[in-house]
Amino acid sequence: MIVSLAIAGGGIVSAQVTPNPAPLNNITSLPLATPGDPTPANPPLLTAVAQPSNLADFVDDQTALLKLGKALFWDMQLGSDGVQSCASCHFHAGADNRSKNQINPGSGLLESLKDITFQVGGGANYQLTAADFPFHKLADPNDRTSTIISDTNDIASSQGVFNSVLKNTVPGQAVDSTTSEPDPDGFQVNGINVRRVAPRNSPTVINAIFNKLQFWDGRAKETFNGVNPKGATELSAKVYKATKPKELTAVSVSLNNSSIASLVTGPLLSEFETSADGRTLPQIGAKFLRKKGQKIKSLRPLAKQFVDPQDSVLGSDSRSRQPGLKIASYDQLIRKAFKKQWWKSKSIIQVDSKGTPTILAKNDDGNESEEGQTLPTNQFSLRDWNFSLFSGLAMQKYISTLVSDKTPFDQFQAGNTNALTAQEKSGLSVFVNNGVNGGGSCNVCHTIPEFTTASVRRTAGVASTDSTDPLISPTNGFFPNFGVTPASDDPGAGSTSRSLFKAPALRNVGLTAPYMHNGGMATLEQVVDFYNRGRGDDGGPGAPPLNLTDAKKADLVAFLRNGLTDQRVLLEKAPFDHPQLFIPNGHPGNQSSVTPSGNSNGTPTATDQLVEIPAVGRNGVTTPKPNFLGL
Repeated sequence: MIVSLAIAGGGIVSAQVTPNPAPLNNITSLPLATPGDPTPANPPLLTAVAQPSNLADFVDDQTALLKLGKALFWDMQLGSDGVQSCASCHFHAGADNRSKNQINPGSGLLESLKDITFQVGGGANYQLTAADFPFHKLADPNDRTSTIISDTNDIASSQGVFNSVLKNTVPGQAVDSTTSEPDPDGFQVNGINVRRVAPRNSPTVINAIFNKLQFWDGRAKETFNGVNPKGATELSAKVYKATKPKELTAVSVSLNNSSIASLVTGPLLSEFETSADGRTLPQIGAKFLRKKGQKIKSLRPLAKQFVDPQDSVLGSDSRSRQPGLKIASYDQLIRKAFKKQWWKSKSIIQVDSKGTPTILAKNDDGNESEEGQTLPTNQFSLRDWNFSLFSGLAMQKYISTLVSDKTPFDQFQAGNTNALTAQEKSGLSVFVNNGVNGGGSCNVCHTIPEFTTASVRRTAGVASTDSTDPLISPTNGFFPNFGVTPASDDPGAGSTSRSLFKAPALRNVGLTAPYMHNGGMATLEQVVDFYNRGRGDDGGPGAPPLNLTDAKKADLVAFLRNGLTDQRVLLEKAPFDHPQLFIPNGHPGNQSSVTPSGNSNGTPTATDQLVEIPAVGRNGVTTPKPNFLGL
């Protein structure tokens, strides 16, 4: 067959391949056929997802859009603390391999379910060990009815910012003006705040472009409204458009195939991930884009980080031995990437104490836009206000290039029967076959080739703009009461009696531990044991055991660990290369004692322990970075 693949630059590549080899032609663990997948027994090769059909209404230059997206994703200046970037939780195979101060005690989801008692390690800033996993320990890992040795509602996730409240962002200043306040969710050691930890395990952003909906609970919708994750359900979401130089109009926008853009707007305001409490996206735009009386320079993209001259996207703009890009400001990238009506205006948007915007027309001073005007903290330029639109579409463009489609499995599926070892082929047979045929029925939920039923292709024609059941259901790749944790710990997209979580994709799963939405399993062996014993760690009825032999379990793990690992991801080769990054890795000390940083803005905070992730160019590294806990 002839397969055409759309590539990042917009061109089309055709490849001659042979029919899918066995055992793919004999799959017995089949999901229900859908309009997007009418013959699931004959899975296609991985193909690209379409861009928003109306992207040209907003974007002039996709190369500039890609540069803007990669720079913003990795830029430490994005966080309120001038440290935390999007990449801080997605730097290792698109996920997070840190293991110190990575426990959330059960806070941050529903207020009624909040738990601030650390069971794993006994406190915040704990250094996890392999012995802590799995969180649900059984006397016999193959028997879910055996004696429970230990259990917890704690979550292994990713550390973010300290608890603080925003005073204001300051134009040209990476660190927001904030007040440090006592952490209400338990992230303290002896009265000293430590960095907070998100309430769910961080999934990989690699291949996220194939998901119909984003986040574990699917709350980031496929239709981007330009403002927040809620898509078409948020009728009040408006951006501004310059219909004339002195006239702004509030408009609703709708971009399809854009769940990643919807996702981006969430973490930027999360008081667990990147933001002080109370920050808005226009305030982030003001910090990056505003020139206050021409006396304060705009923040240089990646000003705290080196960019490799061989970076596959940003290399030509690298300052080499100096941090940051040659591009002096994000303004320049936005002006080049986006059409003028979304950023060029002399009018100002003023926000009152209730958050209601009012348009203030400015006198004609000969300037192209509002630059040069000294603005109060409650007034914003058009560029500031539409930062949610710019950052969402730009980071989506970058993340859409992070496609891992060169695994040994892909080579095997394309006709190279030697691409998988004999053990990995046996593991693939376990993956694609049902129990009657000696398999694990993995393909039902983790459907080939995306390895998830929650993909755009699989869910073609399934509505996702309405958050009510059954639209968030197995039809969309979300499965109820799957046995990981009780619904009362975390309902996901469901209720306290019926949890619902998205089936994650599995490519590069050998690199992205810990696993599950609660991060409660550290190895693929633990994951396979969980399914083999019939799930049911939540105390529910579970499912019939798979009764796989030890040999078949080992084969399945070998396929998952090796057969689905793209060497470009492992070795950080393009498009998976990146700028330098400094990530918080807990604090000097432990769960019993930390050293205060000496901050003077309120509640004491702990001294940061930062780890460098060096800049990597398109050719990658020769030695892979260690996985979670070195496992």
